[in-house]
Amino acid sequence: MDDVDIPAGIQQALSGFLDRQEERLAAIGPELAEQVQAARDATSGGKRLRPSFCYWGFRAAGGDPAHDLTGPILPAAASLEMLHVSALVHDDVMDSSDVRRGAPAAHRRFEALQRERAAKSGHGGDPVGFGVGAAILLGDLCLIWADELLHTSGFDAAALARAEQYFDAVRVEVTAGQYLDLLAQASGESDMDLALRVLRYKSATYTIERPLHIGAALGGGDERLIASLSGYGLPLGEAFQLRDDLLGVFGDPALTGKPAGDDLREGKRTVLIAYAVDHASEAQLTEFDRLFGRPDLDDDEIQLLREILTDSRAVQACEDLITDRTEDALDALDRAPLADDTARKALTDLAIAATSRVV
Repeated sequence: MDDVDIPAGIQQALSGFLDRQEERLAAIGPELAEQVQAARDATSGGKRLRPSFCYWGFRAAGGDPAHDLTGPILPAAASLEMLHVSALVHDDVMDSSDVRRGAPAAHRRFEALQRERAAKSGHGGDPVGFGVGAAILLGDLCLIWADELLHTSGFDAAALARAEQYFDAVRVEVTAGQYLDLLAQASGESDMDLALRVLRYKSATYTIERPLHIGAALGGGDERLIASLSGYGLPLGEAFQLRDDLLGVFGDPALTGKPAGDDLREGKRTVLIAYAVDHASEAQLTEFDRLFGRPDLDDDEIQLLREILTDSRAVQACEDLITDRTEDALDALDRAPLADDTARKALTDLAIAATSRVV
């Protein structure tokens, strides 16, 4: 089935899984419905990139597409979307982000629920603290559920055993990458080496390389295929995150679902920022240091920071890196021993979509 609707299949798998979790948690108490509903909302929509790469890794290894909509691959791929939601919820708590995909971030959502309860009852604890705690627990639940989704997908024990090493690796790598990101922001300094490591482990391996590995392992792919998928997935994952970093500064809020310049207010120490710090003039650096990371930046100050990033050629450097990394990925894909030419075309299309997007 070459025309399988992956996003629809992933949504179906997630909805069915959360239906079962709702029944399970209802036995503990009706209060848990808030957590399940938050998970439903957080897993609705999105680009579904990680499940898509997992699916096409499976097909690249010769996985049988005959029963895609009823077979195990889409529920298994959905585990990566649940993992992604876990990471986003925790990331928003750590960054104190207010918005995610155009809606309140999970901790703000729970904070608002607690404020409503307190207003009705006339008493209640700290709504901010409640929101943070509830969001952390939601992220933990989604991390647990990601594992359960994979292991109840319907693959046999041998296939799951092949995939587990990569599923374990992606969870360790994204957590390590998140710590490096926290460290970079806490340092107050921009270091290109650290920014590149954050780029690789917080995003590149987690978004593309490991999902491909998991799908290929489930499909019975050998070590040669796994290695060739790394040659495609790593540079493409880096290009994807570089595009994401540019959108975090220059993206349209109506499309990205986040306020304009949010990464500048949060003080994200990305490759874009590291390049600018290395190449800006002394006067530009003075202005940059005065403004970068201030949560109360207004539109004019954000525009000034954007001009510094452009004038220092940091934007062009990132665009050049995106082009180079994407070309490297597509060259590796041309050489990869894929079992299915449909997978080769799909992965080519995904590479273009992942790096030229506006959201």
